[in-house]
Amino acid sequence: MRNTRLKYFFNKAFFLLFIIGLFCFSVQTASADDLSAKEIVVKANDLLRGKSSSATAVMKVIKPDWSREMTTKIWMLEPDYAMILITEPARDKGNVTLKREKEMWNWVPSIQRIIKIPPSMMMQPWMGSDFNNDDLVRESSIIEDYTQSLIGEEVIDGYDCYKVLLMPNPEAGVVWGKVIMWISKKGFLELKTEYYDEDENLVKYMTGSQVKEMGGRTIPSYWEMISVDKEGEKTVLEYKSMEFEIDIKPSFFSEQRMKRIR
Repeated sequence: MRNTRLKYFFNKAFFLLFIIGLFCFSVQTASADDLSAKEIVVKANDLLRGKSSSATAVMKVIKPDWSREMTTKIWMLEPDYAMILITEPARDKGNVTLKREKEMWNWVPSIQRIIKIPPSMMMQPWMGSDFNNDDLVRESSIIEDYTQSLIGEEVIDGYDCYKVLLMPNPEAGVVWGKVIMWISKKGFLELKTEYYDEDENLVKYMTGSQVKEMGGRTIPSYWEMISVDKEGEKTVLEYKSMEFEIDIKPSFFSEQRMKRIR
């Protein structure tokens, strides 16, 4: 009788522990999936940029009857500093774009001048590409300048994705009326982004593909920016190498360094 009671007690205790464990697992799983839209965007942004980074990338501007290619070096210190150096071709070599907090400049070695870019020119194409000045250095912050909300889920290139709407905050001086992002549930990869004007007309969209490990992270390495009203035109940005969490200070991003960076 004693053995029977002990056996009953242990079986019941095991069953209770199993139920409790199953409940805890369910709660943990739910909380892991129950991310806010802002947290999803933060994870995607942090993955691709980190606190600091450097990269080598090739940009190809494609038009219906011609194309041109540029090789660039990029340094970033989030969220306020960025520098982009063109290393090829020879005619553009040495051109530098600098962002420091809310200000932006271009160094043009052919005329030995630093040109300040006013806020009104943030929508202007960068070096004739489909990327504008704001795209390249993200003068506006997708985290702080927009309110994020989850509006659905879709599959992009085989990845289950969150679909996130970003609407500008009233006080933010941003260039887009709204932005929609598709971010993979696994890995938080930014696979597609649409940009709309103030009248909510789609202006252009960007896709990310060729996911690979770069700098110890798994990220899209091949990006296409396509303007919807320019048939047969697009700009490709392909990262060749990336490093994250590099040792770089705000003093690196200076007008003096623009003239001598190599």
